[in-house]
Amino acid sequence: MDLLVELRRQLSVLDLPVSETAMGRLIWLQTELLRWNRTHNLTAITDPREALEKHLVDSLTLLPYLPDTGRILDIGSGGGFPGLPVSIVRPELDVVSVDAVEKKIAFQRHASRRLGLTGFHPWHGRIEKLAAESLSAGGFDLIVARAFTSLSGFVEMALPYLGEGGRLIAMKGPEGERELLEAGNWLSERAVVCEQRVVLQLPVSKARRCLLILSQKHKILQ
Repeated sequence: MDLLVELRRQLSVLDLPVSETAMGRLIWLQTELLRWNRTHNLTAITDPREALEKHLVDSLTLLPYLPDTGRILDIGSGGGFPGLPVSIVRPELDVVSVDAVEKKIAFQRHASRRLGLTGFHPWHGRIEKLAAESLSAGGFDLIVARAFTSLSGFVEMALPYLGEGGRLIAMKGPEGERELLEAGNWLSERAVVCEQRVVLQLPVSKARRCLLILSQKHKILQ
């Protein structure tokens, strides 16, 4: 199967506009991820067709909800998803990608260097420690996490880094709406509201995805 043709088809199904140049770079990223995976165990997905949908296309479902300019924080990014695909398609954005597993950040550094992604900043460590780094200064316009921890866990980690007027996006599977319901009171106590729920299906597997777009109406004094 021609992966480039298939990527183009899947993005078209979801109405996600991506340039031909960016699509070629995305395919390189996936090929390099799977090459590294043979010795570094970065992802459980080893089939190129599945990786194309579950890593590249899944990550790019964020595209319609990205800010025009600004800074993005990707918490628990693993091999660099969604941060690396976002940086490839929207290189004008400043993306900080955080993961506690050193070999995954090593891959992110390698990939961003080879791709010349000057606005992509991989950082190794626990998210709680990022506050001491200059990378977090001024807060972020958008904070995302893909299939990482519970909704309340993500929000708790993210709020200290959220800039004024910023948003959070939790990229969830079918459990997203249930988690939102269960966390309702907890979120209200922190003045966090869900502005939008986006439910979609991936083009091949038909796997259900739920993007929860949240904001904090005012800062809570500690």
